[in-house]
Amino acid sequence: MVYKIIADSCCDLTAKYRKDPHFQIIPLTLQVGSHSFIDDETFDQKEYIRLVAESPECARTACPSPEAYMKAFEGEADMVFIVTLSQHLSGSYNSAVLGKTLYEEEHGTEKKIHVFSSDSACCGESLIAFKIQELAEAGASFEQIVARVNEFRDHMQTYFVLEDLDTLKKNGRLTGLAAILASALNIKPIMAGDHGVIVKVDQCRGIQKALKQMVEHFMAGCRNPESRTLGITHVNCPERAEQVKKMFLSQARFKNVYVVDAAGVSTTYANNGGIVVCA
Repeated sequence: MVYKIIADSCCDLTAKYRKDPHFQIIPLTLQVGSHSFIDDETFDQKEYIRLVAESPECARTACPSPEAYMKAFEGEADMVFIVTLSQHLSGSYNSAVLGKTLYEEEHGTEKKIHVFSSDSACCGESLIAFKIQELAEAGASFEQIVARVNEFRDHMQTYFVLEDLDTLKKNGRLTGLAAILASALNIKPIMAGDHGVIVKVDQCRGIQKALKQMVEHFMAGCRNPESRTLGITHVNCPERAEQVKKMFLSQARFKNVYVVDAAGVSTTYANNGGIVVCA
């Protein structure tokens, strides 16, 4: 059967997969003050980071419309799989589900379509997309792919460390005295995904200690790393990402490791210098 994998633009694909005709990215829209960006190949990360830093307002994102997803379902593919941001973080999942419903009302249910909430973001979305392709290329049925990808997602870990807490301050999640103390003491939070919900697991003074502690937390819960791919998304800090990669490889051997710079949505929430890791 012919398959297609659709993802919203928080899915950080490598250059190789962006050229693969089986993949299609549906962009979100980003807003900083009066400036609007489409999160596609035209996205200028450095200009965006500059505008976000200068703006007193928090940057905003708008999910794709149901119609955008509906249009993406068209074509010869018999099986269509959609991977979105965690449904707890964005309306992208609900928009894709509504797009599926509207498409099936208009065209029937002959084409098999499934929407996955990644319960993650960034490289977490891409790992799920890669798993779908692996299974589809191996000849798995639609039902087998859905079941095995759900299982894969439910055992996937997502952790991240923020260098810049500006977005947390602007959107009210780090207020008053807490914001002042975090800045003055150089506190860096270590965050994780818990079934798609962001939770704080630790904090450290200084980015290097925070990254080291993030790796320790991650590896404590990582089972059979030799059979897993480790994804690392960075926001405009390739050297830091390579350092984190070395930290992981000093503790375990992974099936594969890839590093990718963040697209617009990831840049918005992880901010300049942020690191996200998934496996």
